[in-house]
Amino acid sequence: MTLNRSLTGLAALLLGVTGAQADDAAGVSFRRDVMAVLSKAGCNQGVCHGNQNGKGGFKLSLRGQDPELDFVALTREQQGRRVDLLRAEGSLLLQKPVAAVPHQGGRRFGVGSVEYGILLRWLEAGCPADPPQAPVLAGLEVTPAGEQIVLEPAATIQASATAVFTDGGRRDVTGLCVYEATNPLIEIGHDGLVTARAVGETTLLVRYLNRQVAMRFAVARARTDFAFQAPPEANYIDRHVFGKLRSLGMNPSPPADEPVFLRRAFLDCVGVPPTADEARRFLNDPSADKRERLIDELLQRPEFADWWALKWSDLLRNEEKVLDSKGVQNFHHWIRQSVADGKPLDRFVRELIVARGSTYTNPAANFYRANRDPVTRAEATAQLFLGVRLQCAKCHNHPFDRWTQADYYRWAGFFARLRYKVVENRRRDINDGHEFDGEQIVWMAAEGEVHDPRNDRPMEPCFLGEPTPPLTAEEDRLEELADWITAPDNPFFARAQANRIWFHLLGRGIVEPIDDFRATNPPAIPGLLDELAHDFASHGFDLRHLVRTIMNSTTYQLTWRTNETNRDDELNFSHAQVRRLAAEPLLDALAQVTGVAADFQGFPEGMRAIQLPGVPVARPRRGRASRADQFLVLFGKPPRLLTCECERSTEPTLGQAFQLISGPTINELLAERGNRLDGLLSSGKSSREVVEELFLAALSRFPTAEETTAIVPELDGAADRRAVLEDIAWGLCNSKEFLLRQ
Repeated sequence: MTLNRSLTGLAALLLGVTGAQADDAAGVSFRRDVMAVLSKAGCNQGVCHGNQNGKGGFKLSLRGQDPELDFVALTREQQGRRVDLLRAEGSLLLQKPVAAVPHQGGRRFGVGSVEYGILLRWLEAGCPADPPQAPVLAGLEVTPAGEQIVLEPAATIQASATAVFTDGGRRDVTGLCVYEATNPLIEIGHDGLVTARAVGETTLLVRYLNRQVAMRFAVARARTDFAFQAPPEANYIDRHVFGKLRSLGMNPSPPADEPVFLRRAFLDCVGVPPTADEARRFLNDPSADKRERLIDELLQRPEFADWWALKWSDLLRNEEKVLDSKGVQNFHHWIRQSVADGKPLDRFVRELIVARGSTYTNPAANFYRANRDPVTRAEATAQLFLGVRLQCAKCHNHPFDRWTQADYYRWAGFFARLRYKVVENRRRDINDGHEFDGEQIVWMAAEGEVHDPRNDRPMEPCFLGEPTPPLTAEEDRLEELADWITAPDNPFFARAQANRIWFHLLGRGIVEPIDDFRATNPPAIPGLLDELAHDFASHGFDLRHLVRTIMNSTTYQLTWRTNETNRDDELNFSHAQVRRLAAEPLLDALAQVTGVAADFQGFPEGMRAIQLPGVPVARPRRGRASRADQFLVLFGKPPRLLTCECERSTEPTLGQAFQLISGPTINELLAERGNRLDGLLSSGKSSREVVEELFLAALSRFPTAEETTAIVPELDGAADRRAVLEDIAWGLCNSKEFLLRQ
């Protein structure tokens, strides 16, 4: 006997409701109508009775994920005091939300409202449960569909919703839907009337029972004299971006000038700025195709592998505490070599997922050494490779996505049989059972399941949102999982990875945050993401191909300077995003300008910051930690404790300002004997040539006439030319042009 059938019997036996009376409930369904009212009134939200501890002794399932238990809570708990079958109007279920009796949640609806009428009819019918054969919700259709663009001043759009049930029935549920917006840009009426209040874009979530649909809503300025103007399109990226901008009444900014593009391309593609010679050569090149040729050259440089290996090492938690120093070195080498060899990204990910064996001889197995239990592995795999954050579904159905608790634990079931063998352990922290120093073997046991914490039942592994073929005891679960994740037609993989690459080049994802794909967080330009993903998959998940395509687009090459129409745009890539250099490129740039290699604790002299395998370890060295290591930590190098891009910070702080103005790192680099400054002073170059060399090294451009006129005489007339040259270099290294990627 199912729980639903049992509750129907409870309603009849304990509440005195006969089958005939239940049929006369004036069409009111507990699941379809009463549960919708509880959601519409906010009763089952986390701040109210949907809280894990309930409110005022009354607990409902969060957002109505468990109608059966909610039925019992309403009709049977507290001796049935919440419903009055003799005088329906006197039921607490009605008296509380209309504030006829004190209610901490205040008035939720009025006596004459639709919500009141639904609850009243259900109470008058004897609070019947739905019969077992009752149709259930199969889908929700919302109109108008897609992105809606309206012009200011205040404009309105009426949203409407139709519920589709398993018996084919359709019903208008506009008045019973919950409407939520991601920001106060729009005002939403009780019945779905959307009114624009300010210029910008937001997402409107329409939710009915366990289904939700997202609408993108944009409010554009009304410009009667607007004429769309854009630079020439280079590829399909520009067609999508410029099309969106045209619809919003925005003009893209013009392309960046050559020095800005040059420095941007180096920093984004290989993580280091150009040298003075490289900058001079590019700026003096009259060829029309020099930008395209530069991009091709950068893609073949060894620093490309260094830079993208650093990004993946951050995400794969390549740090010493969980892997040990040899594991970090081996894992980083494997990642870097994969990028250098042009290994397709689907193959790279597949090798991580199926990795087994020694963490020393098969470095990919370190992915599981850093993720020690099934749920951690499941969350990391979904977030890294599919762009899906499942964490919210661990304790309850995801409040903003389709994933249920069952989905969460079925997904985790793929990782249940991984085991570890410790070959050697030279260090054991008594406070951390997962901290080892030595080789480990990752292997797959023949049995083992993840259990549902609600009923302790074993969960069969299941793909996310997709049918899963039956898995026999002999089949390798991780092989099956890797095949599904990396398939060209996987609905998540190509989109998530294309979005990640776009983020690293443009500074913002088409979906943002970049690893949080869900219906309630749609892409800013959906068609663009779809075509990027298709292009990526159709070219064999070739990282260099997609980087080349994006960098050759006009969109990527736009200047950061805005115009009257796009100055407020932060979502649609109408201009470049200005951002502070990350910790490693910033330190490498300082070292390159001054001609002094940074000194990293435990690594050979001359190593760049972007080449470091792990994260700084503050071990004493002559009584102090390395200046370079301290610099990286201060400027936001992540500790690699999370599988998330969000762990790295490029936000400026007061401590960073002090470090750049008067800190030991920059002062020691400038004062080091034999550095670039000494070389320039002894080179026999004129003051003008020396200044030109410094500008090219630091800012990738020649000094302007005004800068030359102001600086050269100071250097010519100085009694201590080195001191003046230090001041010039210090000023360049503290300029916005140097510190920011423009």
